[in-house]
Amino acid sequence: MNAQLTAIAAALALSFASVAHAQSSGSSGSSGEQSQQTAKQQIEQQHKAATEKCDSMQDNAKKICNAEADAQKKIAEAQQKVTGRDTPKNRLELAETKAKAEYEVAKARCGDQVGDAKKNCEQQAKATQDLAIAQAKQQAQSASSSGASSSGGSASGGSSASGGGTPGSSASASGTPPSLQQPPQPSAQQPSSGSQQPPQQQSGQPQQTQ
Repeated sequence: MNAQLTAIAAALALSFASVAHAQSSGSSGSSGEQSQQTAKQQIEQQHKAATEKCDSMQDNAKKICNAEADAQKKIAEAQQKVTGRDTPKNRLELAETKAKAEYEVAKARCGDQVGDAKKNCEQQAKATQDLAIAQAKQQAQSASSSGASSSGGSASGGSSASGGGTPGSSASASGTPPSLQQPPQPSAQQPSSGSQQPPQQQSGQPQQTQ
């Protein structure tokens, strides 16, 4: 009886632990989505508050105020994407969004001018936007190319290291395996004239006595 109660208690404890783990995993995933939703709501609230301030303005000042509010919202949304997932694509999109938003604000400010001055102001704003976008694209391309070259260099370095570390490579290059190479023979030294000759060995025949 006690053994059965112990088994049941262990099974219940295991089931509660599994449920708690599943809830913790689900809460971690939902917390990320909740934080993104909260940030999005904050962006909307800030944009609404900024546009409400523009309602009391008139003429071109109101246009400039609305352009600035819209620009801040677009930049904040692009920044949120980078914060959630920092990728080269999202960073490029953020840079392009900033350039376009600043262009809209600059174009609205050009409305205070008239005639050729207004036209030149708008052209300058457009040129500034195009330059910023071109620089952002160039930086993204250089970053991607440098990453690809670094990975390729590491691969080529590994292959050269493996080829250089092969034993017997010098012998195979010469065409003669190490087992067939003849060792150097010692040179025979001629005895000098002043050196004494070693005594000749006597023959094994005994000398006859007379």
